[in-house]
Amino acid sequence: MGGSSLLPVLGLALLPSLGNLLGVALAEWRKPPEWLVGGALHAAAGIATAVAAIELIPRSQERIETWLLVAALFVGAICSAGIAKATRAIRDRIGSATGRATTWGAYAAIGVDLFTDGLMTGGGGAVARELGLLLALSQVAGNLPGGFAIAADFCSAKIPRGKRLRALAIYPLLPVIGALVGYVVLAGAGPLLTGFVLALFAGLLLIATIEDIVPEADQPKAKRRISSPSFALGFGALLLTSAYLGE
Repeated sequence: MGGSSLLPVLGLALLPSLGNLLGVALAEWRKPPEWLVGGALHAAAGIATAVAAIELIPRSQERIETWLLVAALFVGAICSAGIAKATRAIRDRIGSATGRATTWGAYAAIGVDLFTDGLMTGGGGAVARELGLLLALSQVAGNLPGGFAIAADFCSAKIPRGKRLRALAIYPLLPVIGALVGYVVLAGAGPLLTGFVLALFAGLLLIATIEDIVPEADQPKAKRRISSPSFALGFGALLLTSAYLGE
């Protein structure tokens, strides 16, 4: 399949923020059990790993030499570390300015993450319609805990409900902006740039999964009989979805 047009890609970019909004709704309703949070995050890790292994790396291999693919993975890993460092700096700076480091700082950090999600969705959608869809879907489950956490932080800080809901309403715009940037970069790009960027996205996903999602998933101490099948279920669900969309 070829790349999608811009408007459908921007529509897909709303899916990453859907995970956050579902987490917000859950926090406004009730706190989920820890085993469920841990299981959901392990499933998200399985999905992200499958996207990199099944979709991004093979598509990159079709376009560039293996040594360049490895270099792009390394660049993606560096970018992932840079994004993590930048989000921590934003969280600390905004938090120190407002006196609530764990609230508005965390809010800004999640916004950066959503922009990055949109960037990958837009770039993937410019390459192939099904790739943009898979990248967008893969981020829904992974963003749910972040939405829950920031909404819970807002409640703990006793921020009025109207104010926190207005702040959270900005989230859906961020992945759309990121998707626009990603689409402009890869729409009509040659195989060298496309393959390099797809491998870079794979590096971003893999490092974020290993360094961020998995440690966070282990914090609720979900039992192995829950976490391991959840990871396999997430990986398998993405594999089946990829096979179905590729038909």
